[in-house]
Parts: sequence; structure tokens; C-alpha cells
Amino acid sequence: MAQTTPPPDRDVFAKGIGAEDSRGKVNFDVPRAGKPCKTWYKVYGDISDRSITPTIVLHGGPGLSHWSVEPIAAGIAEQYSLPTVVYDQVGCGSSTHLPERNGDVSFWTIQLFIDELHNLLHNLGVHDSGYNLVGHSWGGMLAASFAIQKPKGLKRLVLHSATANVTLFAKGVQELRAALPQDVQETLSKHEEAGTVDSKEYMSAVTEFGARHICRISPQPDSEAKAMQSVFADPTVYFTMKGKTHLDTTGSLKTFDLTAELGNIEVPTLVTNGRHDVAQDISVYPFFEHIRQVKWVQFADSSHVAHLEEPDRFLDVVTRFLKGGS
Repeated sequence: MAQTTPPPDRDVFAKGIGAEDSRGKVNFDVPRAGKPCKTWYKVYGDISDRSITPTIVLHGGPGLSHWSVEPIAAGIAEQYSLPTVVYDQVGCGSSTHLPERNGDVSFWTIQLFIDELHNLLHNLGVHDSGYNLVGHSWGGMLAASFAIQKPKGLKRLVLHSATANVTLFAKGVQELRAALPQDVQETLSKHEEAGTVDSKEYMSAVTEFGARHICRISPQPDSEAKAMQSVFADPTVYFTMKGKTHLDTTGSLKTFDLTAELGNIEVPTLVTNGRHDVAQDISVYPFFEHIRQVKWVQFADSSHVAHLEEPDRFLDVVTRFLKGGS
């Protein structure tokens, strides 16, 4: 008999699973959290149609929200008729927040977010039947970490402006910083050394860097602005895992390196970045070098958000790959 109501641990609202723009929350059991946790998600299209593999889109940060990648999910679904899902990782957006865990590196681990993704896939009913993953930036780091564990059901993987090794990422950022105007370089260094990274002068210099290597669109698109607002509203995850200095990783991700494990990824993988990307080629190359079934596409007129800077080409490249093309 077809199931007409969601399972007990799924709180569906709006229009329900299988309808356009469905939203809901699923329970996520995190014993150390000290309180009930829920993961918020949004579905485009009908993920109950087993003839079409749904795509789960993972946002970046860590600590941003689904707003940063919603244009990807909406574009794939609306322009190419493929069902997609976006969600807010725990600690972010409309999912459960845990500001009391700020700075707790033993709590905010990659495995926590891997477990959350497994839980979401199970609750959406697609874990075993099959799904694709598209991860942007930190979301790509998470998606690759997930894929390394050879999860059941994963069909295809897209790593969009992600990095395989944070040490290499830092080297790329240093090269980009060296090309900034001298006064901007000096401002960045002065405040990082003094620990005054909350100052307006420092944030202005960071904005100058971002306008070149994060998002080259001015004014900033609404989706990016909303995602950044979500970080400012609760920086717990960002500060703990990324750190406070924006252009350097000083949090728990500073030792992130998947290089030795990338050979465990068995599914076809598409790697992308922008020519002007903060995720420079040096930190993307390990994906291309070590994943067995891999293709790398670079967007010549983009920085870190090709899905906003070159949306038509980005969606075409990604969707053709998700459909099984080259």
C-alpha cells in the first residue's frame, strides 16, 4: 500500500514530499547536543519518482545556509526537470542552532555532518534507491568526505569550487593576496597580526578580496547576501571550523586533507572551479589526480560562484553530467 503520511520522525509542512517546492524538517539524533535537533530541507520536483535520480545540493561555509546554493537546485529542477533537494546543515539556517557549542571542535566534526546527510537521505527515502550529490565549497569537501566512505546509493558526485587540501588552499590564497593592491595587503596583515579582524577596515579589505575571488558580481546577488546574513546571525559553525580571519583557516579544518583517501571514491565525479576562484587549481588538482572517474571543468569568467557568475553554462555542464553525459 502506498504511504500517504510521512514517517513519525519527519515533520513535513508546505506541500509535502513529491510536490513542487516541498519543505520539511527531519529529526536528527545528536546525543551530545543536549537537546533535540532537526534538519530543515526543501525539495524541488518529485523525489518519489524512482525513474529519475534526485540530486542533493550541499551548501558551503561551513556555517552558511541553503540560500547559497538554492540557485543550483532551483535551476536544475526548473530548467532541466530533475528533482533536487537543498537543506540547512545543523547549526545553520532553519535547522537547529547550537551556539552553546561555539568553539567545541570535538562536537563540530566532519563526521557529524556525514551522519546528518545519511539521516536526511534515509528520511527522504532515497538512501538506498539512489541519489547524486552536488557540493559547493565546504559542501564539496563534505560531499567528498562522504563519498570516500563508499555510501550505498551514491550515483554521481559534483565537487564545485571545493578544495582537497587546506594547506594547498592556503598557498593559493597567498598567491591571490600577493596580487592585491599593496595597501589592501597591508591592511589584511596588520589586523590579522593584531587580532582585530572584527574591525571595519579589515572587513573592507576582505570585501576587496571577495570582489575578485569570491563573487565578481556587483551588487551581490540576494542568495549570497542571505547566506552571509545567516553566518553573521550565528557564526558558531563558521568560527569553530573555519576561524575568524576569513582568508585563512584557523579552525578545526586547518588540517583537512583528503589526498590519501580520494582513491576510495568510486562514482563518476565532476570537479569544477573558476579561473579567478579562491579555490585555486593547486587545491583542486588532487581531486583530478586521485579520483578514478573524474572530469574537471573550469569556468573562465568566474570566481567562487560560477553558478551565479556563469549560470547558464554552469547548469548545462552540471546537468549533462548528472544525466550521465560527459
